[in-house]
Amino acid sequence: MALSIGTGRRRQRSTVEVFTRDQCGLCATAEEIVRAEAGRAEIRLIDIDADEELVKRYHIRVPVVVVDGREVAEGQVQPGQVRAALKRSRRGRWADWRRA
Repeated sequence: MALSIGTGRRRQRSTVEVFTRDQCGLCATAEEIVRAEAGRAEIRLIDIDADEELVKRYHIRVPVVVVDGREVAEGQVQPGQVRAALKRSRRGRWADWRRA
């Protein structure tokens, strides 16, 4: 956990989840972008084919990138999307979030 300077409180590390599947070119690209932009955030790669409910939910939408519980990108993930979402999440500024 990281210490929030000036508040005396500990802040949990952000989490970036990538819902993916085997043999998915867009998924591989999304994983590369997430690894490059996530910084110290925890990265979780989730194979949707391992869970029927996830297949129903994300079937043709993969990859789907979720930052701290909010979907921020799907399909063709663009450079900068993950970094911007992490920045907004850390500042608690989701209200003005717009997907590019």
